[in-house]
Amino acid sequence: MFRDGVLKSIWQDEISRSENGTLKDDLYDVVIAGAGISGLSCAVSLQKAGLKCIVLEAENIGFGTTGGTTAHLNTFFDTPYDSVIRDFGLEEAKLLAESGKEAIAFIQSNVEEFQIDCDFEYKDGFLFATDEKQAKDLEKFYDACRQVGLPVEYTDSTPFPIEFVKAVKINGQAQFHPLLYIKGLREKFLNLGGEYVRKCRVTEYKNEADHFIISTSLGEINGKNLIYATHTPPGVNLLHFRNIPWRSYVMAVELKTENYPDALGYDLEEIYHYYRTHKMNGKNYLIVGGKDHKTGTKTKTEENFKDLETHIRKHLDVKKISYKWSSQYFEPVDGLPYIGRLPGGLDNVFVCTGYNGNGMIFGTVAGILISDLILKHESPYEKLFNPRRVKPMAGFKKFVSHNTTAVSYWMKNQLSLGDVEKLGNLPVDQGHLVKIGKGSYAVYKELNGECHILENSCSHVGCSVEWNESEKTWDCPCHGSRFGIEGNVLTAPAVNPLHRKKMSETKPGKS
Repeated sequence: MFRDGVLKSIWQDEISRSENGTLKDDLYDVVIAGAGISGLSCAVSLQKAGLKCIVLEAENIGFGTTGGTTAHLNTFFDTPYDSVIRDFGLEEAKLLAESGKEAIAFIQSNVEEFQIDCDFEYKDGFLFATDEKQAKDLEKFYDACRQVGLPVEYTDSTPFPIEFVKAVKINGQAQFHPLLYIKGLREKFLNLGGEYVRKCRVTEYKNEADHFIISTSLGEINGKNLIYATHTPPGVNLLHFRNIPWRSYVMAVELKTENYPDALGYDLEEIYHYYRTHKMNGKNYLIVGGKDHKTGTKTKTEENFKDLETHIRKHLDVKKISYKWSSQYFEPVDGLPYIGRLPGGLDNVFVCTGYNGNGMIFGTVAGILISDLILKHESPYEKLFNPRRVKPMAGFKKFVSHNTTAVSYWMKNQLSLGDVEKLGNLPVDQGHLVKIGKGSYAVYKELNGECHILENSCSHVGCSVEWNESEKTWDCPCHGSRFGIEGNVLTAPAVNPLHRKKMSETKPGKS
């Protein structure tokens, strides 16, 4: 797989396994774990500033969320400004708005300076309310945007064929091809003398007198600074309890007419839908996402795709569904990302996570903020996004709810099917949670009857994993770790695979 699931995203043809470097016995100024937009944004900025940097990627560039994003570039976010004003104050909300503007300008600057052909375009954004309840939320959105200085206006029409009762337009939004962009960043990083090693997973670090010894799946490496650009870091950290993992579902469709909306669009349903158009190889696609749920809490995920398809066909004349895929993001319990120094770590260990559904913007902000912290030891965004911040009230209910759910999955009882011979009765090409003897296992059964039998306790902190039928993965509902059918790690914070159980499987018909 070139990304963390079997379904192919529209960007995936641009994901490739490039030439690979090797670990050297050198001392690096910065070691960066992860080659998504966060890691490569940090890497190219720091290498350009004259530091000696290396990027270590567990799989290949764009393997995680960057390869599954829909790549909206916004100055407004999943956490609305009225909530940010309430929980953090007006001045901090204005700073948040400024970070979005700076991130888009930063991407545009990189595109122009490095001559990256990634279809970067400015677009208008439209938010539309489809009922009176949503209309009241839109009024709050409008008022808060005005307070923080965003150019918002009410409009009587949108480019989207969806009936609405009220709508607003926000100028200065943008979109791009995310994989072409980060490929361009990596190429520039290498041209500047940076080093890149893939199939190299960072597992832990230990502190020496003046540097770190960083352990990886390929050996040890030395660095003065360490950046975890992996969503959540390995090990057990406070951030694992402040981030809620979610899956979002996406389809790229061809329409029967060429009436593709030339804008970014969003409704205001509780789990909102989002829309954009992208042209690839001379062909237009409308990309629509939504139907999100918390990671690991739903097995029959094909239902989400069916619901999304029903929604699309209700409003649009669809010719063909060309791509469908899902992707993961992390919701911060208090609404703002965690970008900066790792909680409980030393001041030269950095992390960037909790982007909600705004990963391309906040991944870029991470490149700006963390580079400033390493080069200048300060940033105007340091306090706002500080991972060590404590907001007793903001997000308290979500914090309690998420961690109560996590505990319940630790204690969950799995389905009992009796002894191993009954594995022969399991349906093929599906994952199952079963009891074999006194143990509980996650079992995937191949079409030929072969079973992959894994201990079903997540290798991170022991939660029970759940089957994802669409992506054919084992997902942890507690902190978002994800594993392949052979137990291999697909998504952090886990760094170790699920333990495999060696056991002969009785072929179908012999039980």
